[in-house]
Amino acid sequence: MSDNSNIVLVIGGTGAQGVPVVKALAAGSKYNLRVLTRNSSSSEAKELALIPGVTIFEGESYNELSLREAFKGVSYVFANTNGFAIGEMAEIYWGIRLYELAREFGVKHFLYAGLEYASKLGNFDPKYRTGHLDGKGKVVDYVSAQPTSPMAWSVLTSCLYIEGLSEILRPFPDPNDPSTLVFAVPLGDGDCPLIYLEDYGSYARWILDNPSRSNGLELHVGTEDIAWKDLATAFTEVTGGKAVYKDVTLDEYFKLGIFPDPEALIGHSANPKDSTLFTVRENFSGFWNTWKYNLTKRDYQLLDEILPTRVKSVKEWMQKTGYTGKAESVLKDYRDGARSIKPVSR
Repeated sequence: MSDNSNIVLVIGGTGAQGVPVVKALAAGSKYNLRVLTRNSSSSEAKELALIPGVTIFEGESYNELSLREAFKGVSYVFANTNGFAIGEMAEIYWGIRLYELAREFGVKHFLYAGLEYASKLGNFDPKYRTGHLDGKGKVVDYVSAQPTSPMAWSVLTSCLYIEGLSEILRPFPDPNDPSTLVFAVPLGDGDCPLIYLEDYGSYARWILDNPSRSNGLELHVGTEDIAWKDLATAFTEVTGGKAVYKDVTLDEYFKLGIFPDPEALIGHSANPKDSTLFTVRENFSGFWNTWKYNLTKRDYQLLDEILPTRVKSVKEWMQKTGYTGKAESVLKDYRDGARSIKPVSR
């Protein structure tokens, strides 16, 4: 049986990124998991509740009173805030506040789910400004400035979900040759990092299991940094189907229909009058520029050492999962209806 003192509070545990973390931490009964969610009746929460050692705690992740209840008796925290729901400004506040609460409640190890600080990496050129990246990146800078005692801290910085190749990154049939699938993104010749989410969960487990190595560490994870022309080639090699990469401009990208309204504001739970919110066009222009110009990097030799069993290429992932390019649900916000964000005035 697991030690009752080894309670991990998981914030953001019912989303695409959080579910594999919960499953990885629950394996082996070393930890008890307390998953904070606003809806204990959701299908994701019900599925997690069936895992031994997992308890669903109904409450609000962005509410002080709710959080104070959730933090009671906790030894570890995995915090993954949702900038697409609350916007950059609130994500910065709550990321810092979660760290402060962890210190107040005597948590042993605080693990923050980070993203790349695109603006900073791009020398604050506005073409790289990306709300959902920069918000977390600013919190990472804050956490990284904190002492590693009495509370250990780590950051697990991710990138695009490889599973997104079945949703937001999914190919579409060439109108002139429907037997050919087109992978269209505004990436140029850039190498874009993708992460297999099951491995992401394993990295989170390694961090909590190995505090002597992970305390004070920001671990940048990925499966592979890949050019999209090589991704199309991998698809053909694995499936036998024809595929091509089409480099598109940002204007062409936003006309593909991936986002119903590129002028809609990102932050479906935020105050629509918040002037700091980004439009879809603003946010994802900076996002794709970040990858197009190769602003980020990962240490794959270190990742191989930490997780020798990790999936090491997009091609390997396609083989492992039987990928065909068929549409599948990945992001919880899409399933919950946030994809059809309504345009609002600032």
